[in-house]
Amino acid sequence: MQIRLSQIEVLWGCPASGALADPGALLSAISSDSRQLTPGSLFVPLVGEHFDGHRFLGAAIEAGVAALLADPTRLPAAELAAITTQAQQHRCALWLVDDTLVAYQQLARLWRQQLTAPVVAVTGSAGKTTTRELIRAVLRPLGPVEASSGNNNNDIGVPLTLLGTHGEHRALVVEMGMRGLGEIERLSRCALPDVAVITNIGTAHIGRLGSREAIAQAKCEITAGLNSDGLVVIPAGDPLLDRALARVWAGRVVRIALADDPGSAQADWVGVLNAADGTLPLDLLLDGQRLPLPLEGRHHARNLMLALAVARELGLAVGSLGPISVDLPGGRSRRLQIAGVTVLDETYNASPEAVLASLELLQRHPSGRRFAVLGTMLELGEHSVALHHQVAQKAVDLDLDGLVIVATGAEGDTMLAAATGLRQLVRVDSPSDAVAPLSNWLQPGDALLLKASRGVALERLLPLLELELGQGAGPTQQSRQVGAP
Repeated sequence: MQIRLSQIEVLWGCPASGALADPGALLSAISSDSRQLTPGSLFVPLVGEHFDGHRFLGAAIEAGVAALLADPTRLPAAELAAITTQAQQHRCALWLVDDTLVAYQQLARLWRQQLTAPVVAVTGSAGKTTTRELIRAVLRPLGPVEASSGNNNNDIGVPLTLLGTHGEHRALVVEMGMRGLGEIERLSRCALPDVAVITNIGTAHIGRLGSREAIAQAKCEITAGLNSDGLVVIPAGDPLLDRALARVWAGRVVRIALADDPGSAQADWVGVLNAADGTLPLDLLLDGQRLPLPLEGRHHARNLMLALAVARELGLAVGSLGPISVDLPGGRSRRLQIAGVTVLDETYNASPEAVLASLELLQRHPSGRRFAVLGTMLELGEHSVALHHQVAQKAVDLDLDGLVIVATGAEGDTMLAAATGLRQLVRVDSPSDAVAPLSNWLQPGDALLLKASRGVALERLLPLLELELGQGAGPTQQSRQVGAP
């Protein structure tokens, strides 16, 4: 950490309420977690629906922090006076701010401005985390790469990621999610990226934003803090995305596509999928190099191309990357063996586009019968029924051998109606209820896809299947080391 107390005075244009022991002293850390405070650090008390860090201001001072923030509206006058006195007695700087979250982001931005490593920002309706991890993987030849972890892609998580980056890191990959207009703009102005990646414009969160046009507008906010000499990387062939981007960004853009994508004619960089026998695994032919995909599926081939475009922007040639190994968080592109059944564990979350892509992947399974458990997709608003109908119809079009629907209400009704005609079809109310039909259907050699929104908690089905089918899960295949031969 290279932030001095005197810099924070300049940042907010006002002195601290407490006396500064040494205005030139370096802060050891900036933290919003009262459990991880160290002497010489700065404590930011964040406020959430179920927590308020202002409860720990006194304990932070006693822990030896050099400085802390407080929103005076969160404290009774007597308590604020006591905290101010305590800070002065311990020569701890105290800044009173209007919003501690905004201040947290300002501090993260101050720290980011001192970083010399390039910052890559990633957003999109689907595939953000996977693309983030693919970018991390292809940038490893640069040296240590920091990246967002877990769900740290929001107003708190992005500053946390920035503040965890240090001088030894050679690149930083920041994932940016959103629940409404304006959020990605705030995150972009905090992270000040050098490269911005938009994976796609889909229908995730359409219930909150109302239309794909509004979603495209929200995703293109990633350019708000983008370096004027920076680069935006997007998939080719989406006029909606192109129009939204043109309204806010006049700088460089690289568009990627697979050769047989509808938009490949508009692409700056085109890759070719090659699978001579029509089965997995697919290979990506790019710039004369043959790259076996580290993750199965056409959608992951596009995600890999987005990552490779970032690598090329940062000076890495495709042929120089060597083996690509990707480790994804649980419930994403995970493959299990349960009693001889291949389980495609995609339980972490689901948008309509991601479900359709996963069904296509299931269809490519090289042998045996194909089954799916599909659950409710959330936050789709007035489009929800039509989009649930679409994914169930896709299961019919792909001629799956069986489908379990974990959905209630109108979404469950429309999926059941759309899937009529499948050889085996059941609708249930909860993941545990799916065990009975699956145990009757499945046999060794079959493939089973599990996909639903996070709120469905479809991962609860996995241990129940292991128990019912009489055998624990085999080796997990979350990643595959690949590289140009």
